[in-house]
Amino acid sequence: MQLSDFLIYPDWPAPANVKALQTTRHGGISAAPYDTLNLGLHVGDAPFAVARNRQVLEPLLPSEPVWLEQVHGTVVANADTAGCDAVLADACIARHRGAVCVVMTADCLPVLLCDEAGTVVGVAHAGWKGLVAGVIESTVDAMATEPQKLMAWLGPAIGQDAFEVGAEVRTAFIAHQALAAEAFVAHGDQGKYKADLYLLARQRLQALGITRIHGGTFCTYRQQDKFFSYRRDGVTGRMGTFIWLG
Repeated sequence: MQLSDFLIYPDWPAPANVKALQTTRHGGISAAPYDTLNLGLHVGDAPFAVARNRQVLEPLLPSEPVWLEQVHGTVVANADTAGCDAVLADACIARHRGAVCVVMTADCLPVLLCDEAGTVVGVAHAGWKGLVAGVIESTVDAMATEPQKLMAWLGPAIGQDAFEVGAEVRTAFIAHQALAAEAFVAHGDQGKYKADLYLLARQRLQALGITRIHGGTFCTYRQQDKFFSYRRDGVTGRMGTFIWLG
């Protein structure tokens, strides 16, 4: 099988010049537990394997992606000016043709964004910490476009039935938006909850005025044959979510 057989292409009504792809865990050379298409250099995998895995993506991309050093924050990089060095950020935008944005995940939620005219794209790494801190809002702000003209695609993330969190996580989200209570279901009698990352992201997007929201049907934890999951495996690889203007 070819690498393209393992990739996911977002199903959303983006303009024709907006290009995006989502990797899975297959199509590379990394050995277990990073098998096989691990794109993360920070997880303990052999550097030569990660380099090769990134290299196999080159024919599908117009330029070297702006690889981020992600810290669950809200800083947004600009792929038009970032250069080749790793950037400390959890989101990235681009307006120049061929500038490639990417985030890496293994349970956290990747959120793709573009405008209806195909003039700006962005991607955010939205784990619960970044999500509650406002990484989606920061990305939309950096795109400097009316939110009503944007659309979003929610990539592979951990599903609600597998994502247990403490009461402090629920409290943090509700403090920002009371509606967030709908995304939490009590689990057991120890103050634990099952959190719906997809719903929390939709609520944040909708609050900004973004109503065209697609994707959000995966579960990295349950779909072990397709995705890496940090919560499931601990030591594991990272997938990439890419977007650029063609």
